[in-house]
Amino acid sequence: MRVLHVYRTYFPDPPGGLQEAVRQICLATRARGVEPRIFTLSPTPSPRSIEYPEARVERSRSWAAPASCDLGGVDALRRFRELSAWADVLHFHFPWPFGDVLRMLGERKKPAVMTYHSDVVRQRLLGAFYGPLMRRMLDSMSAVVATSPAYAKTSPVLTQLVSPDRLRVIPLGIADYATPGASAGESDVLARLALGDEPFFLALGVLRYYKGLHTLIEATSSIPARIVIAGFGPEMDRLQQQAKEHGVTNVQFAGQVSDAEKAALLQRCRGLVLPSHLRSEAFGMVLVEAAMFGKPLVCCEIGTGTSYVNEHGVTGFVVGPEAPDELAAAVNALLADESRARAMGAAARERYERLFSDVAPGDKYAALYDEVAGARRAG
Repeated sequence: MRVLHVYRTYFPDPPGGLQEAVRQICLATRARGVEPRIFTLSPTPSPRSIEYPEARVERSRSWAAPASCDLGGVDALRRFRELSAWADVLHFHFPWPFGDVLRMLGERKKPAVMTYHSDVVRQRLLGAFYGPLMRRMLDSMSAVVATSPAYAKTSPVLTQLVSPDRLRVIPLGIADYATPGASAGESDVLARLALGDEPFFLALGVLRYYKGLHTLIEATSSIPARIVIAGFGPEMDRLQQQAKEHGVTNVQFAGQVSDAEKAALLQRCRGLVLPSHLRSEAFGMVLVEAAMFGKPLVCCEIGTGTSYVNEHGVTGFVVGPEAPDELAAAVNALLADESRARAMGAAARERYERLFSDVAPGDKYAALYDEVAGARRAG
C-alpha cells in the first residue's frame, strides 16, 4: 500500500506539532506494511528529496505564505501529479488551502482521506472566500478523520459538512522515546539554563498566537517556581516584551531546543503547561509527549482534543482559557504536593500507553487505507 501525505511544510523546516503528527502517522503505518511518502513545500527546497526513517520527503518551492498558507507554483502541481500517480491513496492534512487546489487540479478520482487537524480559526476573511473550495475538497474525500471525539462533536465544519458515514475518529499517537538515555542532552541544556535541583514547569512548542502564553506570563507572578518556555516562533518578541514590562523574573525563554534537549527538559520538569486558548490548538501533541514521560499536565478547556488527552483531576488539571488565576492555582497545586504530581504523572503515562502510543493509530490508519483503496477497486 503506497500512501502520499500532503501538507504545506515538513522537517527540516521549523518544526511544529502538526509536522510531528504526520511523522508519527508515517512511522506507525510504515511498521504495518504501508509505504509512505510526503509531499510538501519549502522556501528553500534543496535538496528536493530527503530520506527520513518515516518516509521520503518530496519538496517543491513555497513562493509565499500569506496567513500561514504556503503557495506553490507550476512545479508543485507537476510533482504532485507525478506522486499521485505513484500512490494508491492520498492523505491530506487540513488545513492547507493550496493542498485543496492541488486536489482539484489533480486526479480527483484517486482514493483520498483527510486528517482534519483544526478549524480555520483566525483567518475569518480567508475562511469566507475559502468556503466553496473547502466544501468541494471535503466532498472529494473517501473519509475525514477527526483527531479526538471532542473535535468531531464541536467542529461546525465536521458536524455540518461531513456525513456521519465518512467521519472517523483516530486520536494522534507518538512512538515511545522516554527510554533510558533519552535525556542524553541533559547536562548541556540544564547547565545552559542554570536549572538546579529546584522544580520547574515547562511550556513547549512553536510560539504562536493561539498558545495562550501571554496568560502564562501573567500568571507567573503568583507561581513561586521557574517557568521554562522552550521553542521559537512569531510571538517570541511580544512575549519577551510582556515579561519585561511586567517585571517577571521567573520566566526563562530557552529558544529552540534539540530533540535531546527537549527530552531532558521533559524528564526533569515537575509538569507541562499548555495554556492554548483558541481552537487552533486542536490536539496538543506536546501533551502526549509529556504524558509519555509520566508528567502531570495543565491545559485549558477549549472544546478540542487537549482536554481529551488531559483528563481533568486524573492526569492533571483543565482550567478556563485566559484565566491566569486558575492557571496559577493549578500549577501551584502540583508544585505544593509532589506526591500528587507524581500520581497524576503516573496516570498520564498509563493513559498514554492505552490511547496515544503509536499502536492504535497505526492499526486504524492502515485499516482505513485498505478500506478506501478496496472500495475504489470494488467500484
